[in-house]
Amino acid sequence: MADDVSPRLDKGLSGLRLDPTLRAPQRRGVLRWIVLTLLLALLIGGASVWLYQQTLGRPPQVQVAFARLVSANTQLTGAVLSGAGYVVTGDRYISIGVRVPGRIDAYEVQEGDFVHKGATLVRLDARDYEASLKRSQATLELAKANLLFKQKQASRRRELHARGLIAAHDLDIAENELAVAQATVHQSEADVISARVNLDYTRLTAPTDGIVLAKLKEVGEIAVPGGFAGAGDLIRIANLKDLRAEVDINEVDFRRVRMGQQVEVVPDAYPDRKYPAQVVKIYPQANRQKGTLKVEVKLANVDEYLRPDMSVRINFLAEAAKADDRPRIVAPRGAVRGEGEQAFVWTVRNRQAHRVSVRLGEDLGEAVQVTSGLDGGEALIVSGLESMQEGMTVEVAEQGNAAGH
Repeated sequence: MADDVSPRLDKGLSGLRLDPTLRAPQRRGVLRWIVLTLLLALLIGGASVWLYQQTLGRPPQVQVAFARLVSANTQLTGAVLSGAGYVVTGDRYISIGVRVPGRIDAYEVQEGDFVHKGATLVRLDARDYEASLKRSQATLELAKANLLFKQKQASRRRELHARGLIAAHDLDIAENELAVAQATVHQSEADVISARVNLDYTRLTAPTDGIVLAKLKEVGEIAVPGGFAGAGDLIRIANLKDLRAEVDINEVDFRRVRMGQQVEVVPDAYPDRKYPAQVVKIYPQANRQKGTLKVEVKLANVDEYLRPDMSVRINFLAEAAKADDRPRIVAPRGAVRGEGEQAFVWTVRNRQAHRVSVRLGEDLGEAVQVTSGLDGGEALIVSGLESMQEGMTVEVAEQGNAAGH
């Protein structure tokens, strides 16, 4: 009996034993989740560090410009005010219109042509005016012939009256007829002049040298003088020898502008070209709606690059500082903080910001002379000065040019 019980007991115990092949997959799954969790944690941590370095942990960016050491005997100047304007001509635009009605026969010029004073621009149909001139000339010849007859008649009447052969009344009639004949000749002469002028008006000429800007009507159209403004205009020209520029100046900045002030005009189309100019007109009335005053400057030198109505930047220059026999330091105006005895600048050395007290000299517009505190060549912070502290680490984003001219 004992032999029968033992084998059955062994079989029951073996059924309770765990199979090691069944536990291996469970261990591998747990390890996989652990590895994935660690990789995710490393990824999040690395991204956080990178984000911190790019934002809160990154030094503030600043822009710098350099203080400049100006050599001795060099005049200094700079722009005290700048504004956007446009090119005009001294005579503005000259619109040439008809003085007599007529059909347009031909344009002798095209847009963009340069013309000289007296050059023919447009021709009208002149046949009617030629006929009118001939008619007036014929009337004048008739009046002159009648005058000659009346002169002879009056001369004979005077002789007869002197011999007592005719009454004074007859002489008075002859003298009156002579006077009427003379007046008729004068009237006919005036008619001839008027007819000749009207004929000349059929040929429109340039009143000055200039460039043709536009043709306002076409060949074959009837041109009539008068009517509403510009109704009889046929062509428009501009005198490019007297080019100017206009700009509206805010009333607040008007104190920086004066007659005769030197100006620099820079076309938007050619920013590398600079034209010297001078303030020649300050309009007496302000624009109430805009709060501006119009200022006109005359360009000293003009060339083929400038055209009427071009957009330009007008820089009003400060009065040139007198040349000095000693070198001077010039700093950009945007780098200076404070005024008077409290003026200072922020310099950058070894990526660290340092506050330096300075003493200021002459105002040069966009720049200012520094009489003490700088040696020239220092990198001065011109933007990004918010919450700046002594010794703060900064990153230079862009370097500007040296200040001054």
